[in-house]
Amino acid sequence: GFYAALLLTQTPGHILSQTSNKTEIPCELKTEHAGLYWYRWSQQRQHFEFLLFSSTMGRATYGPNVRQDKFSVHEARSQSSYSLHIRHLHPSDSGIYYCSMSQSSQLLLGRGTQLTVVDALPPKTTQTPVSKKPLPRTTKRKAASREGPCSPLVWIPLAAGVLLLLLSLVPTAYRLHCLRRRLWLRIHRQ
Repeated sequence: GFYAALLLTQTPGHILSQTSNKTEIPCELKTEHAGLYWYRWSQQRQHFEFLLFSSTMGRATYGPNVRQDKFSVHEARSQSSYSLHIRHLHPSDSGIYYCSMSQSSQLLLGRGTQLTVVDALPPKTTQTPVSKKPLPRTTKRKAASREGPCSPLVWIPLAAGVLLLLLSLVPTAYRLHCLRRRLWLRIHRQ
């Protein structure tokens, strides 16, 4: 978790947006990389989904059933920053979005950005003066205990991401097996 935080920075932690609008989720990289993966964890569907991989050459590979007109990645080279752009927002797009990169055979995930899509944004209210009473320390401790590197919000998507990567290797292994078998048959026929 700490190592990933040194290489990947995802801010803000939460975005509130309105249906039919568009939004962007930034991710800043602090190291050389071959490309960036984007995943979404849907709390409603209890589902971790691979959205797309964007290579450094600007090519995108989309996950199954992911609409290419909805998601795209834009790069700002000067800042090593990449933003996931999402168009035509719908409440079903709500979830935690993770940027991720492969480093030394490991999949590193950012902290995630919670996107909440609502039909109507809450009205802006005039702020009342803030009380000068200090907040009790226990409130801060309770909030911190729900987050951190051992949180299920970190480990569940990480495990799912690793599983997705392993599953993506199955077709390649099968092709190599078939190629080896054809080669073996050719040699033994001669």
